[in-house]
Amino acid sequence: MPLPSEFAALEPYLAWDLATEPERYARRLASTMDEMQEFYDAAFPLLEDAIAYCDKFPIDDLPEDARTLMHLMQSLVMVSFPVEVWKQPRVPDSGAAYLDVIVEPVV
Repeated sequence: MPLPSEFAALEPYLAWDLATEPERYARRLASTMDEMQEFYDAAFPLLEDAIAYCDKFPIDDLPEDARTLMHLMQSLVMVSFPVEVWKQPRVPDSGAAYLDVIVEPVV
């Protein structure tokens, strides 16, 4: 799980290097708000640079470091609503309801 050197600050958060939405959602539900806030605070300022870095490569031929970075940014999206809006890991007022993503983009 290497990262490009300019994103070394994200190395403590490699547990968020998760390839699928169900994995990212499960991690979000298993995380505390403090853990998500810490990851968000480290990753969000790097988002635009991370997108620019990943955009240098074809999506179907990403080097391993770019794929790891992409997965971290996908996890950032997963924690953004809990951190920015809901202040809790679960979607408010959703009870036990959930959706499973059946088809994901192939990368």
